[in-house]
Amino acid sequence: MRISEMHGRGRPVFSFEFFPPKNDEQVEPLLKTIADLKSALQPHFVSVTNGAGGSTRARTLQTVTRVQRELGLTAMAHLTCVGVTQDDICQEIGTLVGEGIENILALRGDPPKGAGGFEPTEGGFAHASELITYLEDNYQVDIGAACYPEGHVESASAELDLAHTRLKVEAGALFLVTQLFFDNRDYFAFVERARNARIRVPIIPGIMPITNVAQVERFTRLCGAKIPAELGERLRSAGDDPAAVMAVGIEHAVLQCRALLEGGAPGLHFYTLNRSFATRSVLAAVRRV
Repeated sequence: MRISEMHGRGRPVFSFEFFPPKNDEQVEPLLKTIADLKSALQPHFVSVTNGAGGSTRARTLQTVTRVQRELGLTAMAHLTCVGVTQDDICQEIGTLVGEGIENILALRGDPPKGAGGFEPTEGGFAHASELITYLEDNYQVDIGAACYPEGHVESASAELDLAHTRLKVEAGALFLVTQLFFDNRDYFAFVERARNARIRVPIIPGIMPITNVAQVERFTRLCGAKIPAELGERLRSAGDDPAAVMAVGIEHAVLQCRALLEGGAPGLHFYTLNRSFATRSVLAAVRRV
């Protein structure tokens, strides 16, 4: 099913994001995790990322097609511009479409580790908007794109970042998925600015329940998100107790998700980090209300 068709039906759309296995031993455990989440929570769709620097493209293709074919879940593949030419993209899309994948999240992607910045491959794409234009012109797929409530780390200003977001929508993106954030005010302020800029597509908030303080601090440094002071203090009070940290993270995510849906968010997209417990706990609690 196409993701654009899931929206506008008067109910929120719930989805999970996974990264592909790094080796053969991780394949079946990941599929079992996804199958367990499907059984317990019935998400509308799942997405599968590319690894850092586009390092796991083949496993992304394999995982996303197995999820849709074997588990019967609508699956969305992430495509990035990192290290690939237009011909490479054509080959990947051909494989995906041939396997029945109808949904693509089109991203520029992060540069490989150690690189000074993003450098487009000769014969490839420099920006997500270019990739979106190519997909829109050549394939019958639903295209999603990323957006950044707190601004992209490489953007000179929030206004310039919003202009880039609008370019993606004008190029053919039918929905947007936000970078992780922990303060709903950032999301709602971004949505208001986007609507004022005539961006009308669904803007789906990306949620990452905190389960590890060092890990989330690393993620926020990389993507430019911030941890609200009150949440940071609660996490510090939890100290080195993993169970206490997880309890704080899940509680915050539950309250955050409820407020987002009450405020009109079209759904929730969970960054699962390939684990099921926190996501299962949060979404189950949200759905009980």
